Amino acid sequence: MLAVCVFVLVGLSSTARAHDVPSELRVHAFVKPEGERLHVLLRIPLALLLNIDLAKRGPGYLELAQIDEGLARAVAATERDVELYEEGRRLLLVRGEARISLPSDRSFESFDKARALIAGPRLAPSTDVFWNQGYFDAHLEYAIPSAASSFALDFHVSRGLRDRLKLEVRYVTRDGTVRAYEVPTGSGPVMLDPHWYEAAWTFTRSGFEHILDGADHLLFLLCLILPFRRIDWRLVGVVTAFTVGHSITLIAAANGVVPSGDWFPPLVETLIAASILYMAAENIVRPNLKRRWLVSGLFGLIHGFGFSFALSSELQFAGAHLLVSLLAFNVGIELGQLLVLVIAWPVLALIYRMGLKAERLIVIVASALVAHTAWHWMGERIESLRKANLPSIEKIALPEVALFVALAAILAGITWRLARVARGRVSAPQSKA
Repeated sequence: MLAVCVFVLVGLSSTARAHDVPSELRVHAFVKPEGERLHVLLRIPLALLLNIDLAKRGPGYLELAQIDEGLARAVAATERDVELYEEGRRLLLVRGEARISLPSDRSFESFDKARALIAGPRLAPSTDVFWNQGYFDAHLEYAIPSAASSFALDFHVSRGLRDRLKLEVRYVTRDGTVRAYEVPTGSGPVMLDPHWYEAAWTFTRSGFEHILDGADHLLFLLCLILPFRRIDWRLVGVVTAFTVGHSITLIAAANGVVPSGDWFPPLVETLIAASILYMAAENIVRPNLKRRWLVSGLFGLIHGFGFSFALSSELQFAGAHLLVSLLAFNVGIELGQLLVLVIAWPVLALIYRMGLKAERLIVIVASALVAHTAWHWMGERIESLRKANLPSIEKIALPEVALFVALAAILAGITWRLARVARGRVSAPQSKA
């Protein structure tokens, strides 16, 4: 029912007045296990209850004296669209109560205040609350065998509003620790206080999916392995160096040892495109396989920052297992890379059986296609970087200065290396003459 409400809401938003429907919708929640009960407190904007048909009066005010039946329907709809699980088992609602609150109310600043509000006296029937300018507050109770169980929440109200509708949930653990999450609608069940193995599985899967969804990382990996004719220690060293490089910066980023400005992500994405372009160009000119591990490791540092952007929004789900989650994310990335190698290597080996000249031609053509793509990516990302708010000199912190120096050194060294390779490639035919 609540999902239908949101669908209708989106349909009406184009014709509604600007103040009728907010551009972003947020549902607030507390979840707390106590004894044999799981308490869930929800604050839902009234705009999401459009299709519940709450009783109204006058120009659009809620008829609070006749709203009980509508509140019961809203509780039932909420229970269907915000699902709670214990150890993978769907919990059933035992009791639910609800009320309407004013838009100025701040009771959801804490669990105790929110619970007292819902249990306390309701608004006077004469109070003017416009249909979409207040809150629907609900207290849902679920029967549980133990407060020490593992709980999960699935927020699936209108998945089409994934970028517009979010649930801010605070889980209160048995020792009083509050874990905060921001859950987009349609993101699937979220573990509220995961065990270490649950966090490990979640982040392994996330890393695996990220590397397979990241076209730029896959193209870089393809360029790394393209000139190798066999699996040997040089190839192992190249892949290992890339792993070590991105692991270092990924862990550093997870611990906040990176710039926080909005200019940093487009800078990293630009450098990732440049790394692909470099590897493709080196493959075309003359690949140096003996020292490729060094270039792979240096570029791995940059790609690690790219991985961290995907990880940053997910670390909230690590619970108390930050290090385990970081390692698991890395494991997922490595499993994804291994899958790519397992698929790509037999294909390359089959093609290379055509002969040495054909092999060289294949490397050049494939690298040229990759270079063309990377060049366009780099142009688009440079444009995004130009639009970002670059920090002023006096506001740059010491870690950021060190990062700039390190990146500049990496780029200078790689540019110098590529220039030497290009000069050697040009002078070789002349010396033979």
